[in-house]
Amino acid sequence: MGEEAYFIDKISDYIEKNVLSEDEKGFNQMVLYGRDVAVEEIISNAKRFPMMAEKQVIIVKEAQDLSRTIEKLISYVENPQPTTVLVINYKYKKLDARKKLAKTIKKKGFVLFESKKMYENQIGDFIRKNLSSKDYKIEPKAVMMLVEFLGTDLSKINNELNKLMIVLSNETVISPQDIETNIGISKDYNNFELRKAISKKQIVKANKIINYFKENERANPLVVTISLLNDLFTKLLLLHGLSDKSQNNVARKLGVNPFFVTEYFDASKNYPMRKVSQIISMLHEADMKSKGVGASLYAKDDILKELLFKIMH
Repeated sequence: MGEEAYFIDKISDYIEKNVLSEDEKGFNQMVLYGRDVAVEEIISNAKRFPMMAEKQVIIVKEAQDLSRTIEKLISYVENPQPTTVLVINYKYKKLDARKKLAKTIKKKGFVLFESKKMYENQIGDFIRKNLSSKDYKIEPKAVMMLVEFLGTDLSKINNELNKLMIVLSNETVISPQDIETNIGISKDYNNFELRKAISKKQIVKANKIINYFKENERANPLVVTISLLNDLFTKLLLLHGLSDKSQNNVARKLGVNPFFVTEYFDASKNYPMRKVSQIISMLHEADMKSKGVGASLYAKDDILKELLFKIMH
């Protein structure tokens, strides 16, 4: 159960592929869908004995569609069939821990796995570990490009990584150029490069990037850019307040890869604490305008341009 569907699917797929042999699956493996089945049918199937095998496997996908009747599973949980492996995929939601079903599952010692949504600062490690498990390496900037473009949707990220691994050999260290060529993310005109240009007060470069964003608005939504800039300056405010500014301590306190700490040091020289506080206020105002509060439709096109001018002057 839980908000992150990726791990739910991974566990369920593994059970589906590995618990039974191919010969046993024909009579002893069943995949049901919450929107098409009643809890009573699940229980009825789970109570059956396997045919010419030690176990049967029943997987209920999209079980969140049974949310109104899921508590009826209590009768089975209290008296389960030992030869049945029953897997309930309850995506995007959690069982109510106060109700009897969740309490009984825990009391009986069955597995109740909660798949939690990952925070954005955990996604880079997910990408690196995913690739490393298949003997691939990736450059830090390429990781940041993927995180910025794909967000925290692990299924989407996994699909894009699989595409990369199909076209690139595992002797390749995946670069920003590989990301641009195979996924379509510009290595020069993206929020990562905008943050870096702002940090270094490279006014011409920053303006080129936002002009590109204006021409490619669908791929570069304003609300995402403002959010990422807010993250930069919030971390910068934290950096100004640190007494220990060693690279490892800054990386740990800011929750960033040590590779990117230099960017924050550059920014701290260009933006003192008072200016950072002002910028965070500007970002809040720009965020409200981007959502239509206090901005006409015409003005909305120039929100980022105005924001950039205020930040860098």
